[in-house]
Amino acid sequence: MEKVKVLFCCMGNICRSPTAQGVFQALVEKEGLQDLIEVDSAGTHAYHVGEPPDQRAQETAQKRGFDLSDQRARRAVADDFLLFDYVVAMDQDNYHALYAICPEGMEEKIQLLMDYAPSFRTREVPDPYYGGPSGFEQVFDMVEAAAAGLLEALKQRHFS
Repeated sequence: MEKVKVLFCCMGNICRSPTAQGVFQALVEKEGLQDLIEVDSAGTHAYHVGEPPDQRAQETAQKRGFDLSDQRARRAVADDFLLFDYVVAMDQDNYHALYAICPEGMEEKIQLLMDYAPSFRTREVPDPYYGGPSGFEQVFDMVEAAAAGLLEALKQRHFS
């Protein structure tokens, strides 16, 4: 069976998408699905290419039992749509940025993460970059709920 490949995307790939990658990867491993699901993250802009996740994101992750330290930011490219089955955006701006580089016929791969957490009643994960620690806590709460919903959807769609 071919792996299901998931790419999480935010603007700079240092706050929200590395958080989503770390949380989702941990869920995948907890469920024993690491041989079936591959996870990565990227940014729609090249602001932080090669940098580790934001220190505040890493600290919030550590407090919750996740390690993001081995991740490095990269920019999303059109070829990602050939490699990944799901390209998951954190908000509408990044959704549209991904749509702009998406090869024709692959647009259905682009999704919004929060569509997998309907209890939050929002379609966007807010960017915590310019805020304080509470913004990173909020992002983690949202990402944890949506990551669980996404994994459940993948299990039903691909492994049931």
